[in-house]
Amino acid sequence: MCVAMAHRGPDDQGIYLGKDNPSVGLGHRRLSIIDLSEAGHQPMANEDGAVWIVANGEIYNYLDLRSGLINKGHLFKSDTDTEVILHLYEEYGDDCVKHLRGMFALAIWDGKKKILFLARDRIGKKPLLYSYVNGVFCFASEFAALLESGAVKKEINHEAMDYYLTFGYIPAPLTVYRNVFKLLPAHKLILKDGEISLSQYWQLDYFPKINISEEEARQEILRLLKEAVKLRLHSDVPLGAFLSGGIDSSTVVAIMSQLSNSKVKTFSIGFEDSDYSELKYARNIATRYRTEHYEFIVKPDALRILPLLVERYGEPYADSSCIPTYYVSKETKRFVTVALNGDGGDESFAGYERYYAMLIANLLGYLPGPGKVFLKKFSALLPDSIESKSKLRRLKRFTEAAFLPAYRRYARWVGIFNDSLKKEIYSEGFAKNLNSFDSANLIKPFFNHNGRQAGLDVFLNTDVHTYLPDDLLVKVDILSMANALECRSPFLDHKLMEFAARLPARYKLKGSIKKYILKKSVENELVPRQNIYRKKMGFGMPIGRWLRGENKDFLKETLLGGSFLSRGYFNPKAIKFLVEEHIQGRKDYSFNLWALLMLELWHQRFMD
Repeated sequence: MCVAMAHRGPDDQGIYLGKDNPSVGLGHRRLSIIDLSEAGHQPMANEDGAVWIVANGEIYNYLDLRSGLINKGHLFKSDTDTEVILHLYEEYGDDCVKHLRGMFALAIWDGKKKILFLARDRIGKKPLLYSYVNGVFCFASEFAALLESGAVKKEINHEAMDYYLTFGYIPAPLTVYRNVFKLLPAHKLILKDGEISLSQYWQLDYFPKINISEEEARQEILRLLKEAVKLRLHSDVPLGAFLSGGIDSSTVVAIMSQLSNSKVKTFSIGFEDSDYSELKYARNIATRYRTEHYEFIVKPDALRILPLLVERYGEPYADSSCIPTYYVSKETKRFVTVALNGDGGDESFAGYERYYAMLIANLLGYLPGPGKVFLKKFSALLPDSIESKSKLRRLKRFTEAAFLPAYRRYARWVGIFNDSLKKEIYSEGFAKNLNSFDSANLIKPFFNHNGRQAGLDVFLNTDVHTYLPDDLLVKVDILSMANALECRSPFLDHKLMEFAARLPARYKLKGSIKKYILKKSVENELVPRQNIYRKKMGFGMPIGRWLRGENKDFLKETLLGGSFLSRGYFNPKAIKFLVEEHIQGRKDYSFNLWALLMLELWHQRFMD
């Protein structure tokens, strides 16, 4: 199991087999960041050897916690944050996680109480998988390691497959396997006397709203951001930053430059296709702050790394931005071991277009009947565009879902395969297995807010619990750690997120201005206007053009020429139609085909 995760921790390996209980085993792979000495070796024990820990991640407030524990009489043999967690557990039991400010997945074996305690950080930066079958409990950071246990049956969860095709990822706590689960963010798991108990130790609250002036809000945002960045600069190895040139990563680099005594190393990724490349905006920030700047161009032959990415993810995953994420991580690792990024700014300060679209759609709901009929007919008349970034395509996508119930509308906008397209491509047998399962129900609970949340808060909260941890954070953790690179995200500091959540909605979305209060907080002082008020591009890639051009043979061979059509999930005629329509340029099915492509590559690696 350890060898299967060697890429996550190339610096050291440790194994503990319980003397008091020979059926207990803990394994660890180490990426040395804090205290590079042998004292940081894991699994790590307390003074009497009764309590053992393995942990992945970083605790940013560990020095303050360590001082407090020393004052309480605790003795330390290392300078690591892991040992701080161990002593916190001695002091507070499983409530120790409430004191941690950082990202982590951890497991503690308490030999005296015969308890196994697992926990995951508040936002879900670090992954934690587990399985409990026939009295054998196993856990790991990645699927490949868990499968090496020999205790996991490879039985596919068909509902998880439907979630995957709808959203492009499988939401926690589900996985592609029936008997494997993801521990939810901000949750604890205790295994005692053969029984599992799960509990939540933290929740982001959007209510009550803070009565605060705009100027006070700006000052507090800046203070919290600078504190979050400063905490994440503590490292015993070189660090740098990802830089896209957008407001979030630019803000992080600006604050790093102010706090650092030497030049900040910055790393950017781009494409030959100018519609998808942000390099000029990144250069603008790099020049302003005189960073040591590195760039990398991703080309269509980048798809050759897909087998490696499938191996690392371990279950179907369809966010095509995994390609540039892998390459920017690989290039960054050549120079540093830790990289700060701008993840999380959109979910706290309302940076996605869909937030504004949802509010507009809510207003359209008040239109009289004839107005709604007209808009529906207008939507049907709009031609399809083969360019995923075209305004016409976005308008059609908006109007097609505008009059659906709010949660279905949201699922449609963030999704890949909608209900009608799934109905066309699913085989009769696979559809029957699903038994009318409705994947949009993933979104529905977040819209039953009982008055405590309304409007924008509902949309932000939905993303914080679904898209952020299950798509974005999975992507970055898996692909950075595939290169033994640690990523830190100041915008995901829970203190900053708690403050942002309780700000009035008008401070985040003002008219059509997204991230209003954040933009006003950093404008000119930290980030130039041309970087703040440019069109948001995201971290997408020209996958549609690649699958229509240089990689069309690879697409056809994988989906039409091999075992894909014989697996029984899909209607072969419908799949052939999607492929041909896309390659001939009659319609854009790039995201749909990418999802199917990654599904088949996963089957070939893990099921065949």
